Amino acid sequence: MRALVFLLILANLLFLAWTQGYFGSSSDPDAFRLQQQLLADQIKVVARDEAPAESVKVEKPVKAEEKKVLEQCLSLADLPVADSERVESLLAEKWPAFKAQRTTSEGSVSYWVYIPALANKQDADNKVAELKRLRVPEFFIVQESGPYKWAISLGLFSTKEAAAARLDALRNQGVKSARVGERNAKPATVQLEISGPETQIDPLRKAIIDLLPEGRLLACKKPAMP
Repeated sequence: MRALVFLLILANLLFLAWTQGYFGSSSDPDAFRLQQQLLADQIKVVARDEAPAESVKVEKPVKAEEKKVLEQCLSLADLPVADSERVESLLAEKWPAFKAQRTTSEGSVSYWVYIPALANKQDADNKVAELKRLRVPEFFIVQESGPYKWAISLGLFSTKEAAAARLDALRNQGVKSARVGERNAKPATVQLEISGPETQIDPLRKAIIDLLPEGRLLACKKPAMP
């Protein structure tokens, strides 16, 4: 019995020596690899059958504006050109946050053929009687107050050429005192639309009113919805 136990212990020792390589290469390939590992318990698997991912630089998102600046618009209509230039100068000097968009309406003028103002109504009536004798078909006496009171109008025309033609016809009839002049002239006007930050609109409105007390300052019309 003791001999059997001794033989078993001897066999185990010989097997252990053989696995450790004391008798040459071991048939167990893993046994040799285990011997070659250094600090195997500290090795970590980062990927299985995959290439290591490249490091990606994460960009910080652009911070959005905390609050959008609201705008308002003011309109000034029928401004003389000189007044519009005064407002534009005011904006450039003191209110640079505001922008002005200018729209110019061309002026218009009409022409009339007339006999200059006479001294009084009696002289005007005498001149009318003379025109009737010369068979002038159209005329009237200007009676409104002003520099043309008691003048006699002989026609109103949209172009200077038409008025000149009428004057030539009257002179051929014997009317020597008639002449051509401008009448109802309408100068060019400007409309300004001024837009800028809502927080400054009230102080700007006051500044424009102080500059142009008679100006028509209104809110801009909103475009029609499609």
